[in-house]
Formats: sequence, structure tokens, C-alpha cells
Amino acid sequence: MKKKKKGININYVIFAIIVIAIIIYAIYSIVNLAVKPTDSFLVENGKISFEETTYGYIIRDETVIKGENYKNGISEIKAEGEKVAKSEAIYRYYTKGEEELLQKINNLDIKISEVMEKENDIYTADIRNLDTQIHKKIYEVNDVNDVQKIREYRNELNSIITRKAKIAGEKSPSGSYLKELIQERSKYENELNNGSEYINAVRSGVLSYRVDGLEQTLTTSSLATINKHMLEGLNLKTGQIVPTSNESGKIVDNFYCYIACILKNENIEAANVKVGSDLKIRLSNLKEITAKVEYISEEDNNESLVILKIDKYVEELINYRKISLDILWWSESGLKIPNEVIKYEDNGLAYIIRKRVGYTDNIYVKILKQSEKYSIIENYTYKELEEKGVSEEKIKNRKTISLYDELKT
Repeated sequence: MKKKKKGININYVIFAIIVIAIIIYAIYSIVNLAVKPTDSFLVENGKISFEETTYGYIIRDETVIKGENYKNGISEIKAEGEKVAKSEAIYRYYTKGEEELLQKINNLDIKISEVMEKENDIYTADIRNLDTQIHKKIYEVNDVNDVQKIREYRNELNSIITRKAKIAGEKSPSGSYLKELIQERSKYENELNNGSEYINAVRSGVLSYRVDGLEQTLTTSSLATINKHMLEGLNLKTGQIVPTSNESGKIVDNFYCYIACILKNENIEAANVKVGSDLKIRLSNLKEITAKVEYISEEDNNESLVILKIDKYVEELINYRKISLDILWWSESGLKIPNEVIKYEDNGLAYIIRKRVGYTDNIYVKILKQSEKYSIIENYTYKELEEKGVSEEKIKNRKTISLYDELKT
């Protein structure tokens, strides 16, 4: 028994030594890598870009509409973000005392229904037809989620029920009382309709109730009047949603809008951007779109005001006046290598050292774009090297770089 136990202990000791050795080797490898990083890299396909994160002020072509009874509050006919046509009714202002009138109409509807329920012998073909329409509308409205459509169904139901009541009043033994109720209801309904101020769209576009008072300040008709001092004086918060107004609405051109940005001059010059240039921007929703440079003006502190025009995701920006975005001054894709593997001859010609099967070769490479850490490269052509002054012998024996080649630092 004692010998067996001693054998087991020896096995444990051997196993522990192996584990400790593995741990020591792993620690040594990590420390060695940190002290002396790898001296080789692989050529990969990749992308580099030159970006600038900034904020932008939204400038839209928008027309504010405000009626005389704006203090009464708005009852929406068309919903926020809905496309509307010129002269189409978009909302109305509540009638003075509207809540009281609606309550009176509701009470009369109850009384009219009670009278009609007591009359079982007046169901003419017209009334049966109207009952069918009522049941159909009630069935249809159950599958509708759109607020505007629900309002339309409600109005149609009210109209059908009123017609039914009028027919019943003509046929009912108690018709005089029913007529009296209907007449009283019509009176209140007329007061309600006549006291309402209906607002129509003055142009086609997208309806919005998000009115912030800057519609005439940040306007598309006078881009040249916009500057850094004026924009910063608005004291707007980035990403803040424009509050909904209960007094007015506006029609917005949903085909385009502008974004005014304050940008560093060195980045603009590096990207060689001019009025009329196209560049990529990335919105906060991570969508990349093309923007056209519409206007540039010099500001203080080595900055410029750049106004960009976009024609995508315009409706998504209606809720905002100031947003965060990325300017993608340029991007390039291709063979991607670290800058640290690039060497230069005295004449400024770039080359890299390739390792392959124990041999190394110096290969000239053309740098297409370069960021702080990486470069996108391609091989020189025979003619390009000749123009660079490379000897015919070197050109004849030249090697080219390929994907997954191993490069030495």
C-alpha cells in the first residue's frame, strides 16, 4: 500500500511540473512579445479612411402655417410626418367651448339611440341598408392602426348613424320627439363645425408639428448669411428633439436639406474639398450617404463653415435641428499594410521587404493612401518605375507584392 501511494505522489509531482513549465513559457512569450513585438506582418485586403467627427445644424426649406385661432389648440387631421398635397386640410383649431358641445352631442346620441331601440316596426329597407353599412365600418375599423384612417371611419359612422336617425324620425310614431332630438344635435354640430378654423397646406411636402421658431433663421434661401457666430449663438443641444407645437404646423420639403458644419481647415485642405465636391458623411444612425458641398466660408481659429446638401434620410432629420455626424474626407480600399514596414530610398521611392521561403526581396510599392497607422498600396507598372528613374536591370528583375505575403519590419 505504501509503495502504491508513493507512485501516485510522483505522478502528481510530474504533472505539476509540466503545468508550471507551460505557464512559465506562456508568461515568457507574452512578456517577450510586449518587449519585442513581432517583426513580420501579412499583406491583407482592407480599408482606411480619413474622418472627422463634428456636429451639424439642419437647414430646411420649410413653411410655417399659423391660423387666427391658434390659442385654441390643434386637432390633427393629418399626422406628423405625413405627406400632404397643396390645399389639402391638414389640421383645425378647436372651437371655443368644444368640449361642452361634444358632451351635448354625445348625450343626444344616447337619447336618439334609446328612442330608436323602442321602435321595432320602422325597419325599412333603407334603415336595414344603413345598419349593414354601420356593421361593416365597425368591422373594418378593428383592423386599422392608422390614426387618420380611424378618424375617417369615425366621421363616416357618425354620418351614417345621423342619416339612420333622420329616416327613423320620419317613420316613427314618436317621430316628432326624435326629430326634435335630431334637430338639436344638428344645431350643436353646426356650432362645432362653424366655430372651427380649418388649416390647409399652402404647398406639397411633409407635415410636421415640430416648430422651433428657427424656420426663418436657418433658411435655404440665404445660406450666405449663416456663420459660426450665429450658429453657436442659437445655443442648441446636439441630438435634442424639437418639441411639438400646439399652435402651428409646417410643411417641409422632403426632397433635400442642408447641414451646416464648422470644420478644421487642415482637414478640408488635406481632402482638397471645394464647392461642388461630393463627399461621404455618416449620420448617427450609422448610414453613410453622399453629400454635396454647397457653400464654404472662412471663419476664425483656422476653421471654415461648410454647408452640405443631402437628398436622403431628409424625413428622418425633421425631428432635429442639431445632430452629430462623421465627415468621411476620403476612404481607400486595397492591399493594406502597416506604415512601419515601409522603407524609403534616398530618392523618396517607397519599398517593402518581403520574406518568402527563407529569402527576402525589396519590392517597390506605390502608396495610394496613408493614414496614421496604415497604408493602401499597389504594385508599380514597368512604365511607372521607368519614369521614377529605376534602372532597367532592377525593373527587369522586379518582384510584385501579393495578398498574404509576409513583410519584414
